[in-house]
Amino acid sequence: MNLKKPIIYLLLLVASFNYGQELNLPVFTQYLADNNFVVSPTYAGIGDNLKIRANGLTQWVGIKGAPDNQSVYADVRLGDRSGLGFSFYNDRNGNTIQTGLKFSFAHHLILDVTSEQYLSLGISLNVNNFKIDIHNFNTTIENPIIDPFVTDDRRTSNTNFDIGALYRNKAFFFSFNANNILEKSVEEIRVAEPNLLLNYQIYSGITFGDTKKNSIEYEPSIFYQYFSSDKRSSTDVNFKMRKYGRNDDYFWAGISYRFLNDQFFKPLNIGPMVGFNKSIFYFGYAYQITTNELSAYNSGTHVVTIGLNFLRGISNCPCTKTRVRY
Repeated sequence: MNLKKPIIYLLLLVASFNYGQELNLPVFTQYLADNNFVVSPTYAGIGDNLKIRANGLTQWVGIKGAPDNQSVYADVRLGDRSGLGFSFYNDRNGNTIQTGLKFSFAHHLILDVTSEQYLSLGISLNVNNFKIDIHNFNTTIENPIIDPFVTDDRRTSNTNFDIGALYRNKAFFFSFNANNILEKSVEEIRVAEPNLLLNYQIYSGITFGDTKKNSIEYEPSIFYQYFSSDKRSSTDVNFKMRKYGRNDDYFWAGISYRFLNDQFFKPLNIGPMVGFNKSIFYFGYAYQITTNELSAYNSGTHVVTIGLNFLRGISNCPCTKTRVRY
């Protein structure tokens, strides 16, 4: 019997457990689809529209029971200096299903008008739900009967908070976020779960290019995440370009490189991204190639983003105005 394939599946299961939704909402490249609100609540209300983004993510295509995720993010300005945001996710990983809601509020401050320096503060309330899909449990030769102890879906729910700060200076941005700042209450039946869900995120970059003359801008950025529970961390290195046309429609393309911080030359995945904005409609697609031993068993991860930008209203405060040209 070839043991290599079962071992790979076991590694996938362990990795999926360790990166459960409550620990790490699946941040792949959704935030690069002109949706920084995915990363931090501090971005709520920055812009001239009610912005809605729906994401569909299929991970490790070709492997049965691999993670599959759907999410919706929306944010809108409240007055001239504040913003509200909402997000929902549904995640299936084998026979485990997690869903969650997030409600966010951000307030934006002017540090200096002349040099365009702004500070934004944000907070989110998170509600996460977990259950087991026992209807998919089947008997096997090794296990001819289903464990009678499994009589329900083990449904549980918990709440937590995220807090963050965002500094902007002209086209430069730097955000810091602390996610799940409260310890999680773990039930006796699930004592193997970690109760420390705290993780830190940094997202920073700069946009440059004279869009008034040549209608092209470039945006290098990084996304860093650190987990307090086991001290692991990862980094995304990204590069993105936008090409503007008439009526501020634009096409964009980019690439992302993700690695564990102790393995820079051994990326977890790398992949291209493309998208466009036409009138109120937005579309983005990202593909991530798995670059380790798992690449022989799957065809990569696909992320599709569909969005709407409507109810446009230019803010009277520069701290909430978008830097996209108008």
